[in-house]
Amino acid sequence: MAKFLNTTGVSYHLEELIKSTKDRLILISPYLQFHNRIRDHIQNLNIQKRDIRIVYRESKLQLEESNWLESQIGVRTSICPTLHAKCYLNENEAIVTSMNLYSFSQQNNDEMGIHVTKEKDPELYHDIYEEAQRLLTISEEIRVSVKKIDKKKSEQIINEKAVLIEKEKDYSKSNYKTTKELSEITGLSSRQINSWLVNNKLMYKEGDDWISTKKGYDWGAVSKTGQYGKFIVWPEEIVYEIKK
Repeated sequence: MAKFLNTTGVSYHLEELIKSTKDRLILISPYLQFHNRIRDHIQNLNIQKRDIRIVYRESKLQLEESNWLESQIGVRTSICPTLHAKCYLNENEAIVTSMNLYSFSQQNNDEMGIHVTKEKDPELYHDIYEEAQRLLTISEEIRVSVKKIDKKKSEQIINEKAVLIEKEKDYSKSNYKTTKELSEITGLSSRQINSWLVNNKLMYKEGDDWISTKKGYDWGAVSKTGQYGKFIVWPEEIVYEIKK
């Protein structure tokens, strides 16, 4: 029988699932930011030449994650642009959950999921495994490769980019993100993102609509209309401000 997991349960069983892998490990998560213990377990499995597959959605990894993945020669990574599912499995068990493989999410968010074992729920495990295989099939396998620079230099580059954007106010080449996407990138909840935007006088709510202020437009806000009313998309560079 499948077992319900709360946030603590997901984190615990995920770590146990990874470190107990004897054959094949599949990690499916739109966003990646590895906790140190998770890194250690994956690295140990890689040394033991286990078959490790990671599928994620966002191709722009943090520098630290990219460098670490590049160093793990045996780990195979794939990009799936439409990925929203979070699923982790090995040859004996699987977890389907709301939790990204993201350190902040594991420590701060309210998550839930289910834990399934092949022994007790063979049919359900098989269905999960088959869907994971389908995602692997439609994903584009890549080799993570970036130029390595030290952390101090990385932070300097990020700060210089943020200052340049603020100075020039040119968002023509920016990738625009919804509040939900900003939430997934930062690890904060959508409510926290909205509160930050409101508190910084970038937008306000009018009925069911989100309306940008002049300051919001100065920061690159673009108003959109969807099924549930008006909403705003933001240039991804705003993440630098939210994380301050």
